[in-house]
Amino acid sequence: MITFADNVAELTSHRDRELLDVALVRALSDLMRPRMVSIHRCVGDVDDRRWLNRARLVSGDAITTPARPWSELESLPNVVPGDEKYAALTERRVQLISGPTHRAFFPLVSGNSVLAVVEIETETQLEDFAQQTIHAVLRIQGNFERLLDDSERDTLTGLLNRKTFDECFMKIALLPVPVEPVPGELRRHDSEAAGYWLGMIDIDHFKRVNDSFGHPIGDEVLLLFARLLRSNFRFGDHLYRFGGEEFVVLLRCSDEAGAVLAFERLRVATEGHEFPQVGRVTVSIGFTQIDKNDTPSSAFERADRAVYYAKSQGRNKVFSHDALVASGVLEVDHKVGGVEIF
Repeated sequence: MITFADNVAELTSHRDRELLDVALVRALSDLMRPRMVSIHRCVGDVDDRRWLNRARLVSGDAITTPARPWSELESLPNVVPGDEKYAALTERRVQLISGPTHRAFFPLVSGNSVLAVVEIETETQLEDFAQQTIHAVLRIQGNFERLLDDSERDTLTGLLNRKTFDECFMKIALLPVPVEPVPGELRRHDSEAAGYWLGMIDIDHFKRVNDSFGHPIGDEVLLLFARLLRSNFRFGDHLYRFGGEEFVVLLRCSDEAGAVLAFERLRVATEGHEFPQVGRVTVSIGFTQIDKNDTPSSAFERADRAVYYAKSQGRNKVFSHDALVASGVLEVDHKVGGVEIF
C-alpha cells in the first residue's frame, strides 16, 4: 500500500522540475484515485501568459503524459480571465465545479508566488478531508520548489546558476531532434528540424563599470541585463549567470541563421538600452550547435573561443564558432590568439 509518507518521499527525490511535476500528479492520483489529475504551469510574459500542461494522468493509464520540451509559446492556450484556472491562479484558493464530472482547481503556491494550478476530476465532489490532504501535498511541493530555487538560482539576477548547467545540458544533448513538425506547434523556422544551441555572453568592459561607478551600480547593470535576457528569449530557453559578467543561453531553433537572429536581437537590445548612470553597455557573444556526442565542457569551450574572437574584433559582435571554423578563421582545437583579452 502506498502511504502519504511514500508520496512525500517521492516528491522530494527529484531536482528536475518536469520529473517533479510528474511525481506530483502520480502522488495525487495514488492518494485520491480521481478520474484525472493535471498540472498547468503559467508561462510567458505578463501581457501574453499561456498555460503549459506539464503532466497529466488519467485513471487507468500506467504512464503520465508529460509536456513536450520547448513547446512554442504561440502554440499554448491563453490564460483567460474568468475561467476556473485563472480564478485559482489569481485568488489563490480552490475552485470547485459541480457537474456530471466534478472538477477542482488548486493553486500551487511557493512563497509569494503561484507556480501552477492543479486540476482534479472526480466522480463526486471532494470532501473537506480530501481537500485538506491535497493542500498538504501542494504545500510540501511548493516548499520544496522554493528550496530548489534557493539552490539553483543566482541570488542577484534570479537566473539559473552554474551548478545546474551540466545536468540540463546532458538532458538536452540526449533529446531526439524531431524531423517532422508537430501539428499545431510553431517554431522559429517551420520548414526545418530544430537543433539545440549554446551561447556564451560577456558584458564588454564590465570591470570598468565597477571601477568607475562602484559595485552597486555594477549589480544594477547585471540585473537590468538579466531582464533583457528574459525579454529576448522564449520561456523554454534556459538562461544562466555563470558568475561576474558571464552569461550562458541554451536555446532551440531550426538552424544557425535562427540562432544568429536570436543572439543579434539581444546584442542590439543591449546596445540600445540606456543603463542608469552608466549609459551605453555592449556585449560580445559566441555560440555553437550542440552535438549529441558533446559534453558540457566541449561545447562551452567552442562558444568561449567564439566570444574571444568577438572581443578581438572590437567587441559588441556575435559570432558562430561553427561558421568561423568553416570559413577558416578558426582552426579546430586552436586557441584564439593564446592571449587573454580584457
